Amino acid sequence: MRTSRFPSSAPSGFPKPDPKAEKQEQIHLIRDRFSRSTSAVLLNFRGLSMAKTSELRNRFRAVGVDFRVVKNSLVKLAIAESKLDTDVFKKALAGETAIAWAYEDPSVAAKVVKEFRKDEVIAEKLTIKCGVIENQVMSGDRVESELATMPGKDEVRAMLLAQLLAPAQKLVMQLSAPGQNLVFALDARKRQLEEG
Repeated sequence: MRTSRFPSSAPSGFPKPDPKAEKQEQIHLIRDRFSRSTSAVLLNFRGLSMAKTSELRNRFRAVGVDFRVVKNSLVKLAIAESKLDTDVFKKALAGETAIAWAYEDPSVAAKVVKEFRKDEVIAEKLTIKCGVIENQVMSGDRVESELATMPGKDEVRAMLLAQLLAPAQKLVMQLSAPGQNLVFALDARKRQLEEG
């Protein structure tokens, strides 16, 4: 008589996982990520090696981007009755899908993808399906050409700081100008007296 090495049911004391509850939890997590994110980039990574996928995941993690491989059916359920529930977005949910959610700087995920795709071999295997910014869906081409070229949060802060400091710098220059002019006038008069 042959016996199975694995029991047909979970041992007592260990509850069986509830597939419906797990599915609902994943749908809730996907919905939550879209609601909290400033942007998202949907990717097809078919053919990308595990090593390169891990490298991409690490690059995303380093800049605070949440990167997950998702089931298209769960994403469709998660976006149902939201602003993303459009034919354009649902059309992108075919084949293998991974999503990179950015929560602070909307351009950071797109910049990582653009940089990663500079290698032609990787660019063939890692394709941008579409992007989402402020609940607006944009094509993969626009993600790389527009979203990835937007100034980042730190760049915007630097530009704003420069704008705020410019009037103060002009004021300092104007306040010091009369003193400098007086010094130049006295120096010119001194040279004139020495020559004459």
